Amino acid sequence: QVQLVESGGGVVQAGGSLSLSCAGSGSTFRSYAVAWFRQAPGREREFVASINWNGGRIYYTDSVKGRFTISRDNAKNTVYLQMNSLKPEDTAVYSCAGDPRGTIYSGNYYYIETYEYDYWGQGTQVTVSP
Repeated sequence: QVQLVESGGGVVQAGGSLSLSCAGSGSTFRSYAVAWFRQAPGREREFVASINWNGGRIYYTDSVKGRFTISRDNAKNTVYLQMNSLKPEDTAVYSCAGDPRGTIYSGNYYYIETYEYDYWGQGTQVTVSP
């Protein structure tokens, strides 16, 4: 069973940057697809970005395109989320999730629902002040 641990959250002013990390345990993590989700107070958890097992396929939700970058280093069993030009509306708890299928899509459909991911980290708080 894979365990995921997020780190890198914090408080930043609008326009600033933060880099989140998702460290996975076990050698099988490098074969997993990984997604970042976020949940703001009083709102549903929402998809942010995903990356397939080898980094060859990436997908973003529209609101973060051009500002966030997802990447992975399988030698370090770590997936990253670089967040630039942060906005107050990016404030949320960010969680990473793993899918042993290794892929982030099927046909024309991308996996963006929480139930499509089997393993979850505990989350890290990101707060963007105006």
